[in-house]
Amino acid sequence: MQIVTTHLNGAATIKPFAWSYSKLKNFEVCPKRHFHVDIAKDCNDDSSEALLWGNAVHNALARRLDKKTPLPAGMDKYETWCAKAESGGGDLAVELKLAIKKDFGPCDWFAKDTWFRGVADVLKVFDRVALAIDWKTGKILEDSVQLALMSACIFAHYPSVEKLRTEFVWLQHDASSRCDFARTDMPDIWRSIWPRIEALESAHSSQLYPATPGRLCKRWCPVTSCVHHGK
Repeated sequence: MQIVTTHLNGAATIKPFAWSYSKLKNFEVCPKRHFHVDIAKDCNDDSSEALLWGNAVHNALARRLDKKTPLPAGMDKYETWCAKAESGGGDLAVELKLAIKKDFGPCDWFAKDTWFRGVADVLKVFDRVALAIDWKTGKILEDSVQLALMSACIFAHYPSVEKLRTEFVWLQHDASSRCDFARTDMPDIWRSIWPRIEALESAHSSQLYPATPGRLCKRWCPVTSCVHHGK
């Protein structure tokens, strides 16, 4: 199970390692699922009703904040959250794609040395402080690592920012949860998650992605070719 590019001169290369939070989570659930969904991309993991709804909500909220387009019927109950995001001044950006290199410095999204990619649903910058919001349309599942990784991208691209408030907004529950980070927190955060990143990179280097059966196999995995699918 591998994807290798063979050049005309016969040399074989593997694409440079680059990752995202969703790829890390997919890998930790099941390496084989991660391979088919994120690397080979021969299985679609975006066709479920919940994911389609989530994408539609994200798009509508982005249009509302960026273009002042009114929210459609069924989503207008989220207007309060949009108004909160707009309040208080600051420079606002939506669906902001941010990437960093392995030395944690900023880079373009498609740069050759891109190492990590993340998207801020909403970012407001007030010189030395900032606010980042991640819209969530599912059940409440706290995960400060996702917020910490987004913070790392923001600190890299906005050198004036020293402190950052990050929030998950749980739209279905009309609730939010937050985690605050300082630029000085980043070294400890990277140290704490580094073993997880190394495991993902090791799989990329070896091109070994074994199946790991779990609770998602029976109903929620798109990899129908797997021997554990449906079991």
